[in-house]
Amino acid sequence: MSTIRVFDPAMCCSTGVCGPGIDPQLARFAADLAWVKSQGVSVARFNLSQQPAAFVDNAAVKQALESRGEASLPLVEVDGDVKSSGSYPSRDELAAWAGIAVTPSTSEGAKSASTTGSGQIRPSLSISNGCCGPADPTAAQKKSGCC
Repeated sequence: MSTIRVFDPAMCCSTGVCGPGIDPQLARFAADLAWVKSQGVSVARFNLSQQPAAFVDNAAVKQALESRGEASLPLVEVDGDVKSSGSYPSRDELAAWAGIAVTPSTSEGAKSASTTGSGQIRPSLSISNGCCGPADPTAAQKKSGCC
């Protein structure tokens, strides 16, 4: 089976899906990666702020950063080949690169799993105790040091 490696820009936590203002694109991508992983694909994510050595140790990522800077991130490699740079790919793209068949229902599932029709995050995707503290705005305003 394939191996997908994602090199994310600097974020407060490993997926960026934490805190009160979750980016719908990051939530969608996290759901897509979870789905790909459930299909037997090996998935690894690296965050520039937390794992800088992974960026330096990978020649393609290092070259992308030297030529385009952080605009080259996120960078997605599949089996060692750079497939995407500068934006998060769709579930369909991830599946195609990994050799997974996508049906209309699994492709549509990526859209409905992370957002409502208006593009708002579904409450079920809130991280109850993400790296930036409780997602419940009525809970204590205590935050961890990551945000």
